[in-house]
Amino acid sequence: MAIPIGLLGTDLIAQARTGTGKTLAFGIPVLQRIVAQGDREYADHDAPGKPQALVVAPTRELALQVAADLQVAGAIRDVRTLTVYGGVPYEPQLDALKRGVDVVVGTPGRLLDLADRGSLVLSHVKVLVLDEADRMLDLGFLPDVERLIAKTHELRQTMLFSATMPGDIVQLARRHMRHPINVRAESAEDSQMVPATAQFVYRCHDMDKPEVIARILQAEDRGRVMVFCETKRAAQRLSDDLAERGFAAAAIHGDLGQGAREKALERFRGDKIDVLVATDVAARGIDVEGVTHVINNECPDDEKSYLHRIGRTGRAGATGVAVTFVDWPDMQRWKMINNALKLPFDEPVETYSTSDHLFSDLGIAKDVTGTVGPPKVKSPRRRSESSDDSRTERPARKAARTRTRQRRRLRDGEPVGGASEGATTAPEQPAEAASSSDEGPARRKRVRRRRKAGSDATPAE
Repeated sequence: MAIPIGLLGTDLIAQARTGTGKTLAFGIPVLQRIVAQGDREYADHDAPGKPQALVVAPTRELALQVAADLQVAGAIRDVRTLTVYGGVPYEPQLDALKRGVDVVVGTPGRLLDLADRGSLVLSHVKVLVLDEADRMLDLGFLPDVERLIAKTHELRQTMLFSATMPGDIVQLARRHMRHPINVRAESAEDSQMVPATAQFVYRCHDMDKPEVIARILQAEDRGRVMVFCETKRAAQRLSDDLAERGFAAAAIHGDLGQGAREKALERFRGDKIDVLVATDVAARGIDVEGVTHVINNECPDDEKSYLHRIGRTGRAGATGVAVTFVDWPDMQRWKMINNALKLPFDEPVETYSTSDHLFSDLGIAKDVTGTVGPPKVKSPRRRSESSDDSRTERPARKAARTRTRQRRRLRDGEPVGGASEGATTAPEQPAEAASSSDEGPARRKRVRRRRKAGSDATPAE
């Protein structure tokens, strides 16, 4: 529905639920409307080598995925595509801009930084795409997006794609778009969720959640699994816990460097790991085939986050399972989500790792446990003991290493008590005992008396 309108050069607002292929809906018009190097009109272009199309994405992972799809689709026309995002050095991106690019895909922060430097010229952009615009609003990128739009050509084509359409995004469209055509992939009365996704909502205790997840990961027909956490610390902790239980799990969150995040996604797509624990950084636009289960470790903030999270499964006509854990303090927030989406889970059932309905709902065998094998992470290195008697041998070895001290008692340069030079003596005795036992004149004991106040008399000893 959106491709013919996009090919005409008309401004477009497209809304469709996640997993319906929005990337190619704007990718094909973008690649068709630009002038590539192999075209005859390229020599007559007013600014050859300057970007002709700009795609703005909210996260680095989504920008990389969109750029990869555009590179595959534009390989026949030899379209030069550049991905611009933070967390990596500037030099490769600056060199690519100097050589010339046709399409730039990036995140708002780095795009604006390069544009302010003068390295990225946006005045010749004739196609502008805002992908997952509502997510950019949630992340606070709306002022940066406004500044980027102001740097583009006035007669550009603007296309806005999103799964949800909040009021602020509608106002953005009214300010910067000319007579846009609204396209919605389904009727307004239809559900915003993928019908092929089975949903389960459980009221679960926080300390029992890792054990419940470990049993869900042993369900029948289980493929790749994505587990979403609210905080970066919770995602890393849960990933380490699952790895210690023997599952091939990895984490992706904002505290990780860009290289580590890309490596985790690459391993997840390449079957090296089958459990990805992530924050909402992976909830938008990340398309991985074979994701059969999505687990919300905590109750999402709102219905939009819930939709985008569970939209990672059940994509492209496939079936999926979405499991959401709701803590007791989050019941009111879940009821708001439940009412907004008209779900039948007003009172989630109380669930533990030993509950019978957990095994029957998700197809889990009764005899599974929370551990499937040896830990997938390296355990801390421990000191090995040579034998069982090593503990008893330690004091002996320590005593053998202790240096024997040779002590002599002298008085006026002469040995006391007949001690010969070099002989080993016992520890020193108190001074009074030594004086009584040693030979020689006894010392007179000194007596100190305190003067009375105002008395000039010298105290007698």
